[in-house]
Amino acid sequence: MAAPDALTATRDAYDAVAGTYADMFRASLREQPLERALLAAFAETVRADGDGPVADLGCGPGHVTAHLRDLGLRASGVDASPAMIELARRAHPDLRFDVGSMAALDLPGGTLGGILSRWSVIHTPPPELPAVLAEFARVLAPGGHLMLSFWATEDPSVPTRAFDHAVAPAHRWCPDHLSALLRAHGLTERSRTIQEPLPTDRRQFRSVHLLARKAPPAPPAPPAQPAPAA
Repeated sequence: MAAPDALTATRDAYDAVAGTYADMFRASLREQPLERALLAAFAETVRADGDGPVADLGCGPGHVTAHLRDLGLRASGVDASPAMIELARRAHPDLRFDVGSMAALDLPGGTLGGILSRWSVIHTPPPELPAVLAEFARVLAPGGHLMLSFWATEDPSVPTRAFDHAVAPAHRWCPDHLSALLRAHGLTERSRTIQEPLPTDRRQFRSVHLLARKAPPAPPAPPAQPAPAA
């Protein structure tokens, strides 16, 4: 029997622990003031640049999607795990949640004001990540924003490193390398926040939050000036 692909394996792994995961993380933002501040800054940035809809990709049980809604965004969620989406719909019936893949989003191109990808690309095998970032760039409107959260490698010369995640195979990334991949797909880094781990953190990895922007539309050309009279 062929081994399942990474998306199927990740989906099945999260389906199996969906209830436990939701119980563990439902109130997690209450204990993370810096992450709340980063999400608030992301929301304000999106609202200032057109206030387009925002997709929480890898939304899990939907608690962060609901937080984005509370920050004034028109937020919806997408996750590969049907069990996670079912929990999200039950907990937040006023929001839209869809089962889907980050590499093939069921969204028209150029329609999103923002994308939140919080700890979701870590499960994407490194050779497949460029296709995911290309899809992010496709669905973002010109001037739209992406907030990408992941764990960093210790050695900046190592682009990516696998680690033992509790649910599914996962990877850490060198922030400079990931920023370069974003830039190759038309997404320019605007800010980078790095959090050192606390002594009590289960994973002693640095957390990275990159805010990137798709190029805004070009300004209209100035009207042609009439030629001076002879």
